Amino acid sequence: MGTPAFAVSSLNALVDAHDVVAVLTQPDRPAGRGHKLAPSPVKLCALEHGLPVYQPETLRFSDSKEIRAVLREYDADIFVVAAYGLILPKGILEMPRLGCINVHASLLPKYRGASPIHATILNGDKKAGITIMHMDVGLDTGDMIVKKELDVEDKERFASLHDRMAVCGASALLEALKLLDGGNAPRIAQDDERACYAPIIKKTDALINWTLDTTKIVNMTRAYDPWPGTYTMYDGKALKIWSAHDAGSTLGDISPDIQPGTVIAADSQKGVLIKTGDGALWATELQGDGSKRMSATEYLRGRRVDVGAVLDMQ
Repeated sequence: MGTPAFAVSSLNALVDAHDVVAVLTQPDRPAGRGHKLAPSPVKLCALEHGLPVYQPETLRFSDSKEIRAVLREYDADIFVVAAYGLILPKGILEMPRLGCINVHASLLPKYRGASPIHATILNGDKKAGITIMHMDVGLDTGDMIVKKELDVEDKERFASLHDRMAVCGASALLEALKLLDGGNAPRIAQDDERACYAPIIKKTDALINWTLDTTKIVNMTRAYDPWPGTYTMYDGKALKIWSAHDAGSTLGDISPDIQPGTVIAADSQKGVLIKTGDGALWATELQGDGSKRMSATEYLRGRRVDVGAVLDMQ
């Protein structure tokens, strides 16, 4: 049971090592400029392997009698979940002989919820990881089986960390299944007092609050690339800032009277220098409304960013 690209590595690993009898994924959703219905990455992968695919809108008891009957008919030993996006109620959790396990992209109990990779980068963590856990009715609260740790590289962006964690997740999953098959899988309880949550990302989360520290804003540009794209408002339109770095010692003293969000310089070589809550940053990759993303050097050749302008937060 999975939906996005993160889950594809796990599905491929399962197909290579085990007998996958069916795949559940979310219904096709509108995508792209034409908003045409598009299948999920997991659906495409499953079809390539010739696997039966089911796409229920919900698994709630009152609305899922048909898919529940299908699942019982398969009589699977285990259900594997990886970024599925639907909540599994107790009746489904209890169906398989070995229960249900989840491939979660954090070192639980840290970052329970929908967006653990984003949260890892936003908070500047040096360590990331995968947890394979027994599922229960809570949100990522089940007992843990396997944990694998990864170093977060300096300046690493979402896409790179996502791909590395997907591969790590597949490896950890196979390890956990071997333990389960041998009857040796541990049940390591999570410390709920250390739990924190990473809720689903909304487009508005990527709007820059210029009173934040420079590091936090730079981390936003890393975490929200490629979606939803960190942005600010300039001259009434969205201006995406894809890449930025701390101006640091290159700036010298900044007057504390300068309002955060103020454009201090627009340099054709360095980019756009913007005041932050604790200093300033150089925005080095930009995208204007209706244009493509480009280096700040290329952007400033054909567009103006006025020195003294204050970038809005709404």
